[in-house]
Amino acid sequence: MNPFNKDRLFNITSDREFEEIALEIYQYQIINNPIYFKYSQLILKGKKPKNIKEIPFLPINFFKTHKVLASQKKCDLIFQSSGTSGIRSKHYVIDKKLYYKSFVDNFTNTYGCIDKLCIIALLPSYIENGNSSLTYMVNELVKLTKNSESGFYDSDHKKISKILSERENNNKSTILIGVTYSLLDYAQKFGRPLKNTTIIETGGMKGKRQELMKEEVHKILKESFSMKYIHSEYGMTELLSQAYSLKDTIFETPKWMKILIRDINDPLTLLANNNTGGVNIIDLANIYSCSFIATQDLGMKINDNNFKITGRFSNSDVRGCNLLVE
Repeated sequence: MNPFNKDRLFNITSDREFEEIALEIYQYQIINNPIYFKYSQLILKGKKPKNIKEIPFLPINFFKTHKVLASQKKCDLIFQSSGTSGIRSKHYVIDKKLYYKSFVDNFTNTYGCIDKLCIIALLPSYIENGNSSLTYMVNELVKLTKNSESGFYDSDHKKISKILSERENNNKSTILIGVTYSLLDYAQKFGRPLKNTTIIETGGMKGKRQELMKEEVHKILKESFSMKYIHSEYGMTELLSQAYSLKDTIFETPKWMKILIRDINDPLTLLANNNTGGVNIIDLANIYSCSFIATQDLGMKINDNNFKITGRFSNSDVRGCNLLVE
């Protein structure tokens, strides 16, 4: 496969095709990414993986300590993780058009035509970061709405409440995406029934509030806004793709992303569905960095496209990427 063929990448039609592309990207990355090559050699000892289950997953901490890059080209963007965990991860993005297509296609497939929406962002911590991939993504989505009310409102809760009230009264669809602690602050002050608004929580507490179980967070928000479901976004600095949960905290991956679950005590052993373990992610959009990442999240794979996040490894850093313990 030509790994730069975006059309093929984002139009996968079967698990077999996904696996073929993943194996070809693996070959591309061990040739062009020296860090991943060394790690892969240590794990495989010269063997060649025959399927995605045999591909080595690079521990996510390498993004903090090394330049994880599979290209000599100049970077379009450099994203950094939040500063809540000390050393910040860096993701060097060679092709911002690739990232753009990944998040726009996925968001559109999940929420429909963007130009029919108003997107209100309540992401103060990410704005402070300055190099947040989430802020970049939401800003581009805001532009696509072509709606003057779309935008970042920091902590201007009164303004948000006014916009939501007007749009609710006129039966207009709105998406309110916010970092968890800020959504809870808003709910405490301006809770009211919302029928035409979708709330997407992401990012955790960022050290601003006491950590709560995700179920508790959703319960508070559902009661505050008289909603049946609260949506969630699962993404991180090290990925160019996201997964969304529309109900019951069950996330769905786009067709160019897959989740595998590894044994906690034996990271080279993968677990069957409905077993809790470490979350491994294949993100084919990560062509120019590493598409195979072993995260520090705990989770459970439900089927080929759905998974749940159940917590964090106890010795891992607390981070703000929607990783509240359930």
